[in-house]
Amino acid sequence: MEQSKKPYVLVFGVSICDIVGFSDGAFKAYDSNPGKIKVSFGGVCRNIADNMARVGMNTKLISVIGNDASGHEMLEYAKEIQLDMTDTLIVDGESTPTYLAVLNETGEMVAAIVDMKVTDHLTKEFVDSKKDVIQSSEYMVIGADNPEIIEHLTKNYANDTKLILDPVSASKVCEIKHLIPYFHTIKPNRHEAETLCGFPLQTKEDIREAGRYFRKQGVRNIFISLDAEGIYYYNEKEEEGIVKACDVKVINVTGAGDALLAGISYGYMNNLHIADTVKFGVAMSTITIAHEETIHPKMDYGLVKKHVDELRWETIVF
Repeated sequence: MEQSKKPYVLVFGVSICDIVGFSDGAFKAYDSNPGKIKVSFGGVCRNIADNMARVGMNTKLISVIGNDASGHEMLEYAKEIQLDMTDTLIVDGESTPTYLAVLNETGEMVAAIVDMKVTDHLTKEFVDSKKDVIQSSEYMVIGADNPEIIEHLTKNYANDTKLILDPVSASKVCEIKHLIPYFHTIKPNRHEAETLCGFPLQTKEDIREAGRYFRKQGVRNIFISLDAEGIYYYNEKEEEGIVKACDVKVINVTGAGDALLAGISYGYMNNLHIADTVKFGVAMSTITIAHEETIHPKMDYGLVKKHVDELRWETIVF
C-alpha cells in the first residue's frame, strides 16, 4: 500500500528553528563572546511529529515556514525521517519561525529574540483548504497555541477525526477550557490539569476526581503526567491506573512530553491496550530525557521496544 493511502496521524502546529549560543566564559554585554552555537529544529507539535515518524508511524505535519534556508532545511530533514510535510504552508518573503537565545557561562539566558510573524498565515481559510487531509486522518494532534484556530478546528472537524490536545502550558490551555468536550484525548501535566478542572491535584483521589471530571466533560481518554510519580490514565471503558518507570536516568527533560504523546498515538494506531499504550509512551519519554537533545537521534521502534521490555515498572490499577 502506498504511504499516502495508509492510515495516518495528522499533527497541526508550529515548527521552530532554535538557535542557541553558549558563552564559554563570563558573558560580556555589547561585546563578542567566544562560545559555541547550536542549531536545531523544535516546536512542540513538530517534535511530536518527529518522534512519531521515527517509530515508524505514517505521520503528516501541517505547519507554516518561510521560503528561506531554514525552512528548506527543515523540509529536507523531514524527508530523511519520512515525516510528510507536503501540506505545510510555505510563505514567500517571510522567515521560518525562529527562536534565538544567548546563554551565559552558567547556562542562564541573558537575551532572546523570537520571530513568529509567519504564523499569522495559519488562518481559518488555510485550515479549511486542508479539509480533506483533516477529515481523512485517524487522529489529529494540536497544541494550545492559537485559541482562535483551535476553536475553528474543534467546532468544525471534531466529528470528522479524533482530536488530541497537548495543552503546552497552563497559561495557554486556560484560554480553551470551554473547548475540552470536543477532544477525544487530552494529555495535560498536573498543573495544566489543575487549570482545566479548577482544583488542586495533591492526592491520588484528587487525580482520580480530575479523571472523572474530564470524562463527564466528554473526553474519552485522559492521560495526566505526574512527573516522577508516573502517568495517570483513564478511558471510556472505565480502565484507570498509574504507570511509572523506575530508576530512570535524567539528563534533559525538554521534549519528554512530546515523546510521551507520540507514544500514546503509536498505541492508538496499533490497537494497544491503554496500559501498554502508556508504557510505550513512557518508554519514549525515558529515552528522550536520557539524552541532551530534545529529540533522541537514535529513537526508533526497536529502541523503544527494548526499553518497554527492560524498564522496571510500577503499576497501580484502580
